[in-house]
Amino acid sequence: MSELLNFRTPELLRRWGVLLFLFLFLQPFVSLAQQTFRMPPLLHPGDSVAIISPSGKATQAMVDTGCVALRKWGLVPVPMPNVLRSWHGYGGTPEERAADVLQALRDPSIKAIIATRGGDGAPHVLARIPVDTFAQYPKWIIGFSDVTALLCAEARAGVMSVHASMCEALGYEGATDTVSRALHGVLMGQWPEYVVPRNPYNNPGTGRGTLVGGNMSVLCGLAGSQYDILSLPDIILFIEDVGENMSHVDRMLHLMELRGVLGRLRGLIVGKFTKYKKPENGFEDMYHMIHTYMSRYPDVPVCYDFPTGHSHLNNFPMVVGSQAVLKVGRDSTRLSFH
Repeated sequence: MSELLNFRTPELLRRWGVLLFLFLFLQPFVSLAQQTFRMPPLLHPGDSVAIISPSGKATQAMVDTGCVALRKWGLVPVPMPNVLRSWHGYGGTPEERAADVLQALRDPSIKAIIATRGGDGAPHVLARIPVDTFAQYPKWIIGFSDVTALLCAEARAGVMSVHASMCEALGYEGATDTVSRALHGVLMGQWPEYVVPRNPYNNPGTGRGTLVGGNMSVLCGLAGSQYDILSLPDIILFIEDVGENMSHVDRMLHLMELRGVLGRLRGLIVGKFTKYKKPENGFEDMYHMIHTYMSRYPDVPVCYDFPTGHSHLNNFPMVVGSQAVLKVGRDSTRLSFH
């Protein structure tokens, strides 16, 4: 009996070891395949909205314009304690910025969160907030540019968010322009359907999947972390950027291709790329370069020159985490949310 045990125990341990390895190895992929998104409660007149500065230093004018816009929508602005802090060009120390995000998430009277501006530094905040915190307190987070990092955290927590203009931009047109009204509608449950003109680089087709995206530099900067949304399955990806030269975007596209991201997209929405040097690397412009990459994936529908980016009037709200249908036709492109 002892010899039998001595003989079989290692074999038994080996089998259990293999099973344990397979469980640990496959578990992340199983969780990704089962990723579902929760829609935070919609807003109503009288609801409170926190104002935060998770990235660059804000000015009093930015906060004030945000307050004016929110009040026009019948909402109650609540600037967080550290919203006007300054630390090395950021909106406060990493701890102060994280504290504001946590307070806004945990406060039951706060129904949504909007950033004053983008800039740089939002990943500092992520390092101090466990990703499951966003799932525990599902609320609409509104922002773009560097605030894409917070939208990624929400997405990996299975919570929808809104890629849209922030306090600084909402004041430009008095919060009554088409883009501002669209954002107001999204928060109140009136989701838009976008129809944009044809671009010569478009690749026709229909894609269905989860809409994710934002600032391309931020998306690629989170690669390999727990906030990496490019590893999610069945995604329609939208990208935009500002001040990134074509050679930098070329490098990011190459890394995305190496990861297998480009070939498994359900659709690609290319927004506005602004303030960059062109031509470069032998390409006419940014769209020409992106088109050269995507021409290797003819089954992926691609739309160019979509109105999302760093110009307020070309930054229509995108519901990150929603199910979407992208129809790229001969004459126009239609994006609808479900």
